[in-house]
Formats: sequence, structure tokens, C-alpha cells
Amino acid sequence: MSTTTASASAPQPTHRPLWRRALGFNLLTAVLLGVGGYYLGWFIGHQISGPSFNYESATDENDVALLLAYFFGVVGFLIGLGFANYPLSRLLGRPASLREKEQEGIGRYFGLCTDHKVVGLQYLVGIGVFFFIGGLNAMLIRTELLHDTPTVVGPNQYLSLVGMHGTMMMGMFTSGVLGPFANYFVPIMIGARRMAFPRIESLTFWLLMAAGFILTSTIFFGGFPTGWTGYEPLNDQAVIGMDSYICFFALVGVSMCLLGVNMLATIMTMRAPGMTWSRLPIFVWSVFATAVILVLAAPVLVATLLMASLDRTIDTSFFIVGGGGSPYLFENLFWFFGHPEVYVLALPGFGILLELLPVFARKPLWGYRLAVSGMLGVTLLSFFVWQHHLFVSGINADLRPFYMLSTEIISIPTGFIFLCVMGTLWKGRISFAVPMLFCLAWVFNFLIGGLSGVFLSDAPSDTGTHGSFFVMAHFHYTIMGGLIFTFFAAIYYWVPKMTGLRFNESLAKWHFWLMFISFNSTFLPLFALGMKGMPRRVSSYAPNLVGLNVWVSISAFVLGFSMLIFLFNAVYSLIFVREPAAANPWHSKSIEWQTPTPVPVHNFEQIPVFDADPYDYGTPLPLAGTQAAPAGT
Repeated sequence: MSTTTASASAPQPTHRPLWRRALGFNLLTAVLLGVGGYYLGWFIGHQISGPSFNYESATDENDVALLLAYFFGVVGFLIGLGFANYPLSRLLGRPASLREKEQEGIGRYFGLCTDHKVVGLQYLVGIGVFFFIGGLNAMLIRTELLHDTPTVVGPNQYLSLVGMHGTMMMGMFTSGVLGPFANYFVPIMIGARRMAFPRIESLTFWLLMAAGFILTSTIFFGGFPTGWTGYEPLNDQAVIGMDSYICFFALVGVSMCLLGVNMLATIMTMRAPGMTWSRLPIFVWSVFATAVILVLAAPVLVATLLMASLDRTIDTSFFIVGGGGSPYLFENLFWFFGHPEVYVLALPGFGILLELLPVFARKPLWGYRLAVSGMLGVTLLSFFVWQHHLFVSGINADLRPFYMLSTEIISIPTGFIFLCVMGTLWKGRISFAVPMLFCLAWVFNFLIGGLSGVFLSDAPSDTGTHGSFFVMAHFHYTIMGGLIFTFFAAIYYWVPKMTGLRFNESLAKWHFWLMFISFNSTFLPLFALGMKGMPRRVSSYAPNLVGLNVWVSISAFVLGFSMLIFLFNAVYSLIFVREPAAANPWHSKSIEWQTPTPVPVHNFEQIPVFDADPYDYGTPLPLAGTQAAPAGT
């Protein structure tokens, strides 16, 4: 890598007094305006609604009031963070700051900041909080399933637990990799100084945080009985807590779409000289492929939820049979988004895996172009498979062969990824560092997830397993066994660069081995439970299945304990001990490890020029006494 062009002058640090920062636009102001906006919307909703708007005074279940409360609350929250400052300043003809809080110390993490590295860290902590909330729900679910009859919570509360767990995990982790790691590292990897739209980048994070809080608040409104899919007609018939689900996923959809647009614009227009498409790091390719899905699929989700909210509030009939609508339409629209979303979760995991393997195998990435074609193939085919979710929902029998074929064909580009993984590992000088252990675990987990998916892609076998724990086992092996394991690989690999601090390696290895063993001990038996006929989303089951369920629950508790080890390690290592990490502990040749730690606000003093293969780990070292060649990117 070589560098050219003059550097831009760095902005001068802002030195505002503490009282001025406390009274300005920050998280405290945002919460106060958000609460005020919530009660304003609640008041307006009660004033304009009546019997024709499903208002029941006896139960105070006013869908109009709650939806307006959430809307005004989110608007007030965003205004309090400062998102209205820039457009209003420009409308009034005043100069607007282009460097909000980029050098304001710790306060920049609690408001609107246009530094993509700050946003990445905000995402990492924010998503981590909701990940642990979703995990707590999972522990409560497994506690209930220790017995074959309801004991801890009632059937309705159990459905709400299942729905909150699934919705929280699926909604928040759509940005689980792109939020922290793509926002932080994509500009650096392509030689850019910032994201294309810095304010939109920050907006996507705070929309996601508002969405997570709204979903959590559903416990105060009776929860929702639909699971994470929100199916009609249960959607329209559910209590007021269903509105929390609708607002949550609508905000997640808007955040996803904006995140995808920002990523595409950045990768397509802001690459440094020499950063051709054939030199893009494979992680950036995975982000690009994921962003395409986000831009195309997320608007469908938002439109679907808007129609569902209108059905609940002003008696439209998009999905209501009595008014000429169709709940079957909801299923089609939801899964047209929902199945591509599965690859929104899988593709970034592929990118992390293929980015890390050359570093720890000390050899070039095998089949770079094959891996890229696999990712783009998955992106294209992900929009042709959604109706395999409807095999047991009355789908026209003539359509089944096409969707069976398309679902099985998508395993071909996925197989390309797996082949590239195996080729990169073959005869590599493998270093079994903690990030590599999580990558190797992906190989085992994703293989089981992929093979079990064959049973769900064929209508005859899917008919017997669709509503059972078999599906749950397949899904968790594909998503948790894939994305979550690579997510932790990325944390252990990149957080030393993001923070300049290192994790305790012994605790990290304890975390990995407990997580890997307990994960498989938890979800492998679910295949057997599914084949024995145990249905999902019920807390009552046949007495002969108690033994297996007890085993699964105990394993799940161990899995939860492994997450506590990670949490303890993060707090212990990054807050209390704070041992500095080596400048490049993994001896990586990628460009993010060639920048100073912490990375400067503008990333580079000079815009880099790329002139080497991104994975030249097989390049012989120069002879002694000769000048070393520039590090490749």
C-alpha cells in the first residue's frame, strides 16, 4: 500500500463547558423530549379516536393512542438528540456544523456523532444490551419447559416470551454485524475518511435503540401472541401490545433500509485510488451484498406493517377476510422480506469468516472470486425462495416444485462459501487463537444447519416438521451457530483495534468452549424432539418428552452462563484492567491494522493508494538486508 494526496486539515476540538453540554442535545434531552412526545401522542390519540377506531373504554385499549404515542415519542427522542438541528439551520440560512461531537470526549457516545467509529462502538454496546435481554427471555422459556405443564408463567405469557425473544433477536441482529463492524471498518478498508451520509449513519443506530425500547415496553400492554412473524388474523385480534411489535419492526425496517443505502453509497463512490472491485476485502463484499438485500427487502416490511396498523386502527381490510382482505397476503409479504432477512444475518457472518481465515491460516483466501460470486448468488436467489415457508399454508400445489427447486438451488452459492472456507484451511499454518476457534466452530455448526435445511426445503418432509422443534433447531444452527459465533469472532478480533485494549485470553477460551459445547448440547436434541412431534410455541407437551427437555434446558442454562463469562471478561478487561493491546496482535496485513490506535477522526493523514492483492499472505519475505515491500491490503 502506498499513499498520495495531501491530507485535509483536522477539525479543532470543541471545548464547551459541562453545563452547556448537559443542557444541549444529548441522550438526557432526548429521553425528556421522548417522554413528552409519548404523552402528547397518547393525549391526541384519545381525543381523535372513538368507537369506530376500536377504542374500548373499559380496557383502555386504544390502538390509535398507543401508535401515535410511539410516533411522537420517537420524533421527540430524535429531536432531543439533535437530528433536527442541521435541516433547520440550513432552512434558516445559517451555517450548520459538519462535525457534531467528533472530538467531545465520552459525551460523543451519548448523542448524534458523525464519526463512523463512534457509531460503530455505539452499535456494539447498544446491540449487546438487547442481545442479553433476548437471552434472558430464552432462559425464561427454557425454565418453563422444564415441566410438561405450565408452571412459571401462563400460556399467554409464554407466547409473549417466545415472541419477544424471537422478535428481539431477529430485529436487533439485522444490524448485528453491519452496525458495529461495517460502520467502523468499511470506510477504513476502502480508504475513505468517513461514511457517505454520516448523519444517516447515526440515525440508523438511534432508530434501532428506540425500536428496542418500544419492543421491551410491550410487557406493559399485554404482549403479543404471534411470535416474531406477526401473522394475521392474530395480528388484528391481539391486544394493544401488538402495536409495540408493529412499531418495533417498522423502525427496524427504516433503520435497515437507511443503513443499506449508506453502505452502498459509501462502497460504490468513496473507494480510494487503486481499490478496484477485485481488490475489495471480502468482508466489504459481504457488506455490499447484505446492503442490497436491506434496500430491496426492508421497504416491503415497513409497508406490510403500515397496512397492519391501519387494519388495527381505522378498520381498513388489507388482511381482514370479512372486509375482502387476505391474511394469506400478509404471509407472502412478510416472508418476501423475512427469508431474505435470514441472509441479512448469514452474509455478514460469511464475510467475517472469510476475512479472518487467511489471517489465522497464514495463506491467501482460496477462491476469492468464487466467494464473491457465492455471496452475490445468495443475494439474488434469496428473493426466490420465500414461499417454502407457506408449504403448509394452503399454497397452490403447482407452485411447490418451483419453490422446492429454488430453495435447493440456493445451497449452491452457499456451498461456494463453504468450499472457499475448506480451501483456505487446507494446508494452512493454523493459529488456534480465540477468533479462529469461533470461526472453526462455524464450520461445524453451519454444516449441520445447512444439511437440516434440506428437510425443510422439500414439501413432503416439511409438512411433518414445519411447526415442530426441528425447525427451531435448524434455525438456531444456521443463525446462532453461524452469525453469533462469527459475531464473537469479530469481537475478539477487532475490539482490540476499536478500543486499544485486549481481552483476558483464558476467560475468552472458557467462553468459547462452554459456548460451543453447550450450544450443541442445547440444539442437537431439538432435532429429536421435533421428530417426536413436539410443537413450537406451546408450554404443554407430552410427558414422554420431559427428559429431553430437561437436558436441553440445563444445557441452555450453561450456554447462558458462557455469555456471563464473556460479559465479565468485557467488563474486567476493558473497564478495570485495561491492558493495552499490541499494535497488530494478529499480524494481519489488512489496512485497518496499519492505522494508528486509536484511529484518528479522519482515519488517514493521506488518502491511501492500493496496489496489492488483499490477501497476499503467501508472498515470500524479502531477503535480509533488503528494504521491506509495502504492506498489502
